[in-house]
Amino acid sequence: MKITHTNIPDVLVLEPQVFGDARGFFLESYNDEVFRRSTGTNVVFKQDNHSRSSKGVLRGLHYQVQQPQGKLVRVVRGAVFDVAVDIRPESATFGCWVGVELSEENHKQLWVPPGLAHGFLVLSSTADFLYKTTDYYAPAHERSVAWNDPAIGIEWPLFGASPILSAKDAAALSLADSLAGVDS
Repeated sequence: MKITHTNIPDVLVLEPQVFGDARGFFLESYNDEVFRRSTGTNVVFKQDNHSRSSKGVLRGLHYQVQQPQGKLVRVVRGAVFDVAVDIRPESATFGCWVGVELSEENHKQLWVPPGLAHGFLVLSSTADFLYKTTDYYAPAHERSVAWNDPAIGIEWPLFGASPILSAKDAAALSLADSLAGVDS
């Protein structure tokens, strides 16, 4: 597995080896020993999730104030622009973001450690997005940071279009207000 470090040192792009021929392809999407050795982590995944979204849907930027989730994310159909934002106030990369295109063609995965906000924008007509989490979903502890917070400055590839947001994501707060505990 090829590992690429990003400008947030513990956010990693993982590229599995793909074996293909005229019949199709094979790849090992997850191997616990290889993941631990490659990332230097000792996480235990507790939940697998699958979402399908249409073009222009933007989900996030989500995080949990309790039971923070590390996420290993990938796309098995379509393409997304996947984003991780460092929201750890004590971190040297606080407020920085990483964006990577994940697609069924490139087979890339992104490791988003616990304590970061995460979101994605669907670039294809639909996308099937799979992710493993290190803790269970806790709706009472979930929060959202505004996708367009100018203090973060994410360069979403929207090409002039407006994203399709859930009501929760449309009401998300700025990073500063989120961390200050301001209610929406």
